[in-house]
Amino acid sequence: MQERAYETITATAADGVATITLNLPERKNPLGPAMVNELLYALDDAKEADDVRVIVLTGAGKAFSAGGDLKQMGGKSDLKPKGDFVDLMMRFTQLEKPTVARVPGYAMGGGLGMVAGCDFAIACESAILGTPEIKRGLFPMMIMTVLQQVVPRRELMSMMLLGEKMDAARAKELGLLSHVVPDDELDSATAELASKLASQSPTAMRMGLRAFHHQREQAMADALPYLRDQLFALLGTEDAREGLSAFFQKREPKWTGR
Repeated sequence: MQERAYETITATAADGVATITLNLPERKNPLGPAMVNELLYALDDAKEADDVRVIVLTGAGKAFSAGGDLKQMGGKSDLKPKGDFVDLMMRFTQLEKPTVARVPGYAMGGGLGMVAGCDFAIACESAILGTPEIKRGLFPMMIMTVLQQVVPRRELMSMMLLGEKMDAARAKELGLLSHVVPDDELDSATAELASKLASQSPTAMRMGLRAFHHQREQAMADALPYLRDQLFALLGTEDAREGLSAFFQKREPKWTGR
């Protein structure tokens, strides 16, 4: 990944895993325009990096993100503007690499939207999540569409209209989280999942995730022929041939990403 002079996040890569950290812990990592812009750069760099197979998104300190930065609705970034929060939420459907949200504490409002946008979400037991916008005379407009993809309608209405906080166990029941672990196991659980994902075929990941997000917007009559064509395309790749050969030869596959 490229090295950039980030001011609100950090981005590192090792062993096939890119870790992007929202890095304003003294303020619980609020999402201002500068941070959103830097996140777009970091996600795009991770997508383009051949040595990155998995993206972990997290927050520094005891929070993932407390949500929108109400004190900084107009912030500046030294990087050329790439887009706004809409572009950020759309980016999760365009990365073609699996994403894991590591939630070390608070994930509220827009922060919860990013958690819901990731393919996996691991939280510690003490994490607190919610959409408190209604209590400020606002509404979680920008994250509503991604939340409704993982939360049942009546539960989502309760979340948005009451604005009450929930613990990690309840968030998992609603589908907002895929894993909840003891606080002292958050790092090891995240690393274990990221390692498992990084060991899979990057070609299958790329083509599968692209197909998943494309077909989700289609009617079944259009989605099924499209997915059939994508399967045939995947069967023609080196990774698919290697995976099948490894299966019949009873050995571990060696992926090339082609």
